[in-house]
Amino acid sequence: MTQNPFANPMLEWWQQQWTQGVNPMARTQLAWMESMAEALQFEAQFLKAIAESGERMAKCFNGKQPTTPEEVRACYEKLVKEVGDAQMKRLEQASQLTHDFRKRLWEEI
Repeated sequence: MTQNPFANPMLEWWQQQWTQGVNPMARTQLAWMESMAEALQFEAQFLKAIAESGERMAKCFNGKQPTTPEEVRACYEKLVKEVGDAQMKRLEQASQLTHDFRKRLWEEI
């Protein structure tokens, strides 16, 4: 009867050590990739807000156009506020992202 080569206690120990050594690195990379995916999502949301703002600006000048400087200013102020709010949300999400990444990384360590 032949002995199973994988029944060797030293080989079993080595296999356990090897899989434990690889998994934390893979989990760390996964945490980094998840954080990068979130960052890209935040950037996409910001670019969408800018595009929508540009679209609304174009609509201000289609059809009934502003006739006074006050109407133009009101349109610009509304759009600048929307873009500013989107930028603040973007910055808030970016600052939170570093905390989330550190938390994920610490959980893997």
